[in-house]
Amino acid sequence: MLGQYNHLALVVSFYEIYCGKLYDLLNERELLQCREDGKQKVNIVGLTEVNVDSVNYLMKVIASGLQVRTSGVTGANADSSRSHAILQLQLKNRYDSKRYGMMSFIDLAGSERGADTIDQNK
Repeated sequence: MLGQYNHLALVVSFYEIYCGKLYDLLNERELLQCREDGKQKVNIVGLTEVNVDSVNYLMKVIASGLQVRTSGVTGANADSSRSHAILQLQLKNRYDSKRYGMMSFIDLAGSERGADTIDQNK
């Protein structure tokens, strides 16, 4: 049964939006460019795509991206995300890169309430 799907590949990309700029989390936070083509489709130019063939490898790719994601300390949290992160999973044909589907997971930057971030030791 699975043999009929051998032409498909799971492709992962992971980037963040920080201070209005895009950074590739799978390529040492390389600065990326966002462009719109003639059909009004948005493209992230230079975004790293990694083929994954197992759940373990997928988790390693995600973990490596999270290690370089921008985070910081706030009064409410010891480690709070400072960027928006977008993890994209695409199902593509191995031979011609035709995309059959894409799913995006988006983690928004921390937005602690001002009252929660005030230093309470005054």
